[in-house]
Amino acid sequence: MEEYNDNLEMNDGKEITERISGRETYEWVRSLVSSVLIITLTFTFAVRMMGVSGPSMIPTLQNGDRLIVINSTICGDYEAGDIVIARKLSFSDEPIVKRVIATEGQTVDIDFELGRVYVDGVELHEDYINDLTYLEEGTEFPLTVPQGSVFLMGDNRNHSNDSRDDRLGPVEEQLIIGKAVFVLFPGKDYLTEKRDFSRIGFLK
Repeated sequence: MEEYNDNLEMNDGKEITERISGRETYEWVRSLVSSVLIITLTFTFAVRMMGVSGPSMIPTLQNGDRLIVINSTICGDYEAGDIVIARKLSFSDEPIVKRVIATEGQTVDIDFELGRVYVDGVELHEDYINDLTYLEEGTEFPLTVPQGSVFLMGDNRNHSNDSRDDRLGPVEEQLIIGKAVFVLFPGKDYLTEKRDFSRIGFLK
């Protein structure tokens, strides 16, 4: 009788261990599935990762940078200084990354001889640009930004096709994919051909 009880206790212990192991496996699988679902939903509806192609945003962004972009559906209103991703098929098949210079109702004027940009008559002090704005691309100034649109320019002013190009002009907000907020992985610096990992972080 005692031997029978010992075997029963051993079997019960094994069964409990199997149950615990099964529960742990279930919890692990459930956590994994939940994590994958959250990541999928996040990158579908909230954020996405996009790459920079070309030199138009030097020195702020380098060719090959990988960016975290907040989708336009949740990023709210755009403000001057925001870096956005837009796509206008009549201008380019590929998305473009530019900085918001002015929003609806504001008037943009550019003195191409002095290379200076004015919004509502006030000169912009742009510490983010690579050079002054000497390149004309067909848009006539002064220009008042239409309702529901933004005026975009690249930080590398003389190597950027942007709202100065009359084929693009002010960009309707509905054509904006989202706002770039974070450098996830740096591309190679255009001067040194090296990656500066200290650039990883939030964009200003």
